Amino acid sequence: MTQRDVGPDDRSSDAALVAALRDGDRRALEMLYRRHAPWLVLRLSHRCADDGLVDEALQDTFVTVWKKAGSWSGDGEVAAWIWGISIRTLMSRMRPRAPLMARLSARRSEPLESAEDLVLTGIQHGALGPAIDGLSPELRSVVQDTVLDGLTTREAARLLGIPAGTVKTRMHRARCELREALA
Repeated sequence: MTQRDVGPDDRSSDAALVAALRDGDRRALEMLYRRHAPWLVLRLSHRCADDGLVDEALQDTFVTVWKKAGSWSGDGEVAAWIWGISIRTLMSRMRPRAPLMARLSARRSEPLESAEDLVLTGIQHGALGPAIDGLSPELRSVVQDTVLDGLTTREAARLLGIPAGTVKTRMHRARCELREALA
């Protein structure tokens, strides 16, 4: 039997494909790419109008998936793990790079859980998800862009086509409505 005979096929689950990636199976990466690239491009394109930047982020996402397949814990959906990689990749490409020394000095010796991870955990496992769903579309989009996707006020304003002050005002209203909904 060849590896192709015993490797993953189109019916393999995402988890099985990631397991095959850990063993260096390039076919598994190709299958994950075919399965997830179309919706990733669509979602990333909603966050960034630069098709070239979206394509670069997509490519870097799957390079990271290949290199970091062993870091997927097995908890949750593979698609959510890949989305997290892709949105962080896009955001890092959209932000100007700090000088090397500034980035190195900002590193900490102990890894800390990011604010985004805390929020996403709250959405998946708490009352925050339904509370966000209850917001009006304009408030929800500001929360999505600034809190969940990690955009700055200026980046969110550019993305949404509104002034930065409007982003701040909507975020204030969203926080008040969320506080009330969660009380």
